[in-house]
Amino acid sequence: MPGSEAPPLNPAARRLLPFHDLASHHPSQSPLRPSLSFAKKRDRSSSTFNSAAMASEPRQYVPLTCHGHSRPVPHIAFSTLEKDDTYYMISACKDGNPMLRDGITGDWIGTFIGHKGAVWQARLSPNNSNAATASADFTAKIWDTHTGELLYTLQHDHIVRAVAYPPDNSDLVATGGMEKKLRVFDLTELAASGSGSPAVIPASAGFEIGEGVHTGSIKFICWTQDPNIVVTASDKTIRWLDLPSRACIRHEVLDGDIKSCEMVSLAPEYSSPNDIGGGKPVLAVSAGKTVYFWGGDRAMDELKRIVLPYTIASVSLDVKGRKLVVGEEPGTWAKVIRYDDETEIDTHKGHHGPIWSIAFAPDGKLYATGSEDGTIKLWKNCEGFYGLWRGGTERNAE
Repeated sequence: MPGSEAPPLNPAARRLLPFHDLASHHPSQSPLRPSLSFAKKRDRSSSTFNSAAMASEPRQYVPLTCHGHSRPVPHIAFSTLEKDDTYYMISACKDGNPMLRDGITGDWIGTFIGHKGAVWQARLSPNNSNAATASADFTAKIWDTHTGELLYTLQHDHIVRAVAYPPDNSDLVATGGMEKKLRVFDLTELAASGSGSPAVIPASAGFEIGEGVHTGSIKFICWTQDPNIVVTASDKTIRWLDLPSRACIRHEVLDGDIKSCEMVSLAPEYSSPNDIGGGKPVLAVSAGKTVYFWGGDRAMDELKRIVLPYTIASVSLDVKGRKLVVGEEPGTWAKVIRYDDETEIDTHKGHHGPIWSIAFAPDGKLYATGSEDGTIKLWKNCEGFYGLWRGGTERNAE
C-alpha cells in the first residue's frame, strides 16, 4: 500500500525482477484491466461456437486494443493451450522490443529487452517455456518466458526475418532471412558451441537445409505436422524441404510476392474431423490477390485458393467457423470471408495502417490483428461470455 514499507525480497523472487519489473515503464493499456496471474483458470463451457450464426449474420463485438509498441507490428503469434485453458500471445515490432501478453485479455506480461534493431518475427515454443525472435540486428534470440532472461543469441551474417519451432519439440528452432539460408539449431547443444553468458552461437552451429535453393530472402518458416518437413516462403515461391536429406522436395511459384505464410491449427481438444483440413494444421498463404490453403501432414495437399479483388497483406483461417480473415493492402480494414462460398460477410474497422499479421487463438474463440499503426486488436469469435467480453450489447467497432 502507499507509504508502507516493501517487504524484503527472497532469493527465489529476485530472479523475476529483470522481466516483471519492466511494468513500471509500460504505457497504459485500454480497455484492459491489470495483468492477471499466469495460472488464472477459466470455465471452458462459458462460451461456445455458433458457426451457423456467424455464417449468416455475424455479430461483431468491440475489439480490445493492445497498446505499448511504438512502431509497426509485423508479426503476432499465439502459444499452445495450457492445461488450465490459458494461453499467451507474443508480438514482434520494428521498435525492437517484442512483448509477451495474456492471450485472452491482451494484458501485458513483459518485454524482451536486448535487440538492437527491428524485430520481424516472434514465436513461442510448444511448451511455452521459451520464445524465439528474429531481428534486423543480424541475430535471432532465444528467451526464457518466465523471467525474460536472454538465453542464446544466434549470430547471423545478415538480417534474420523468420523463426519457427516444430509442433511438438521445443529443443529445435529454425531461422531464415536475407542470407537466403534455412538453418536448424539444436538448442540442447548450443551451450557447448557458444561463448559468454548469455551464450553467443555462430550461425555455423546450425544445420543448413536446402543449400543454395533459396534465391531471395526467407520471410516465413512453417514446420508441418510431419516434423521432417519444413515450409519456407521466399519472394513468390513456397518450398517444402526435407530435413533428413536436407533437400527441397517440392516448390510452387505463386501469383505474387508472399506477404503472409502461417500454419493454422486448434488445440487438440478443440479440433474435429469436421474442421477445414480434417482436424490437422492448415498452411494459409497470401500472395498478390490470392489466398492459398494446403492441408495434410506435410501441408502438400491444396485445399483451396481464393482470388480477391485487392492485394492481400495477411490471412488466417477459422477452421471450425469456416471463414477466413484477410488484411487489405494498402487499406486498413480486415475482411471476413466465408470459406465455402467465398462471400464477404464482415468488415473490421479500427486500425490506422495495413494489417500485417492475423492469428487465431488455440481455442479459436478470438483472433488478433497486428498493424502498421503499432497496435494489436483482439476480436471475439464466439458467443457468450469470454475473457473481458461480458455479453450484452454488440455493436460495430469504430
